[in-house]
Amino acid sequence: MTTRFGFRNSAWLLVFLVTLGSCMPDAHSYRDLNRNSVRDVYEDDQQPIDRRVEDLLARMTLEEKAGLMFIYRAIVNDDATLVFKPDSGEERHAAIVNIDLNRMNHFNLWGIPEDLSIFAHWSNRLQRYVVENTRLGIPVTIASDPRHHFSNSIFSFNARGFSQFPEPLGLAAIGDMDLIERFANIVREEYVAVGIRLALHPQIDLATEPRWARISGGFGEDAELTARIVTRYIQGLQGQTLSANSVATMVKHFPGGGPQQDGLDPHFPFQKGQVYPGGQFDYHLIPFEAAIKAGAASIMPYYGVPVGQTGADVAMAFNKDIISGLLRDKYQFDGVVCTDWGVISDIYVGDILWPARAWGVESLSEVERVKRALDAGVDQFGGERCPEHIVTLVETGQIAEERIDQSVRRILRQKFELGLFDDPFVDVDAVADRVGKVAAQRLGHESQVRAMTLLKNGSSIDQPILPLTDSGLRVYLRGMDEAVFAEHATVVDTPGEADFAIVRLDTPWYPVETENPIARTFHHGDLDFKGEEKAAVLSLAAAVPTIVVLYLDRPAVIPDISASAAAVIIEYGASDQAVVEVLFGEGRPEGKLPFEMPSSMQAVRDQQPDVPSDSRDPLFPLGFGLRYE
Repeated sequence: MTTRFGFRNSAWLLVFLVTLGSCMPDAHSYRDLNRNSVRDVYEDDQQPIDRRVEDLLARMTLEEKAGLMFIYRAIVNDDATLVFKPDSGEERHAAIVNIDLNRMNHFNLWGIPEDLSIFAHWSNRLQRYVVENTRLGIPVTIASDPRHHFSNSIFSFNARGFSQFPEPLGLAAIGDMDLIERFANIVREEYVAVGIRLALHPQIDLATEPRWARISGGFGEDAELTARIVTRYIQGLQGQTLSANSVATMVKHFPGGGPQQDGLDPHFPFQKGQVYPGGQFDYHLIPFEAAIKAGAASIMPYYGVPVGQTGADVAMAFNKDIISGLLRDKYQFDGVVCTDWGVISDIYVGDILWPARAWGVESLSEVERVKRALDAGVDQFGGERCPEHIVTLVETGQIAEERIDQSVRRILRQKFELGLFDDPFVDVDAVADRVGKVAAQRLGHESQVRAMTLLKNGSSIDQPILPLTDSGLRVYLRGMDEAVFAEHATVVDTPGEADFAIVRLDTPWYPVETENPIARTFHHGDLDFKGEEKAAVLSLAAAVPTIVVLYLDRPAVIPDISASAAAVIIEYGASDQAVVEVLFGEGRPEGKLPFEMPSSMQAVRDQQPDVPSDSRDPLFPLGFGLRYE
């Protein structure tokens, strides 16, 4: 079955949803609303969770069980309605109107309004609809990718209404474990306030291949540092155990997605396998060992084939040695295992076919792929809505219903532990007080400042140029807002008038030649500046002392720029205001590089993708970072 972004059956449920009004049920109204069942054991919060799970499981049809095993994407309309709006510009996403809520019960949110009270209204309407209109009234689990960072990546959403921090690399650069837990606790409070109860993060892949397009979502290449971070991250989001105040974590991407050949990402057919020429498969497991010990609720395997590491060269989601042998048996993980998005069904992006990431099992049908994943030990399928395949497998005797019950138990237990059966609603009126608190915003800003990493400061340690003084200083700017400099310096129109030039740059990337437009947005390719872009920076540095502020989402290769610049500061997601504060000494850079920065593209090509810190003569080593005196 091939589906499309943009859905042909988008109106069939409209009549049931269009009349839904705004609601804010009180804390005890879940049971009152659920008129489709009597108050049984699974609704009684005085009963042990195991008994509640078994009671509900015994009441479920096979179709209802199968529906729990899929997470599908959804958007939030600007008016908090649940209906699909073809003119919203979001036709490639699913609104709830597209989905049979008697089957589907988990949703991954993409587009949301900036006004988070609208989001909260939507969350309540969705939960109310499910309670009133489905047989068992099983509350929905709302999931989200990260929403608290600056982001130049498609894998994380720029903070809209939430408190804003640097990207995960910036948190790693600071290396403050108390800050990590405070950050995660803020994420938890703000997610719970609007109804998000499953975090599709943290990402703990190691950046051992500097060209990989997903480095910005993780914490760098140091396995031990990442292990310490994920421990505190999970504690901040989940607490010691899952509860009504927790957000469940889905840690990704087991067993570590960093070692990609040439840095190409296995979202696409041009890269299907992870490679380990340096024999460092176990190094990439270190953060996951810590995550499991910390109580991670869910784990997501990645797309790639672990080439030569298991009995069959098939992708992680279909690989029994990875899921059952390693994750279940060796590490005794009994939480939910959810595939990465889109491993079963092909989709279209416009007229371009984007094949399912079923690497190694491409020849199998959709039903056969589902069976292969279930046999491997998977519980849930991300980005899919084909529970009928599970029904077919059971009804034809290919999968025992007892095997389905194993996964459903894990999924139901998570819902019960999160308190969703006792009260799935949020207090809309409290959102403004709970999200974007002054203290949280202040901590986010301070983190942007602290994360900045000073790589060069003048021609020698005895002649630093930073921090700048603002006594009659004239600056020429590229890539920055002139208004933020108003209190510190005079902004001039040409380099020749300036005492200093200040230029903000992004790490270079070069699109892959492919028909898939989404693939062309991934930050693949070389890490060095080329052609006119490089010449412009070097020309500016030759004309006037130039301070380069460089955003890193991958380890940029900048030997010429570093040599010619008067100073180089790295940022990992920061406002212009945060940059100005560092430049003028109102804030001090504390960051240490979370990965090494290679000295040339040849050194990048010569290093091994699974081995940390192994490029020849790096320009700046892992952990490098100067301080102001």
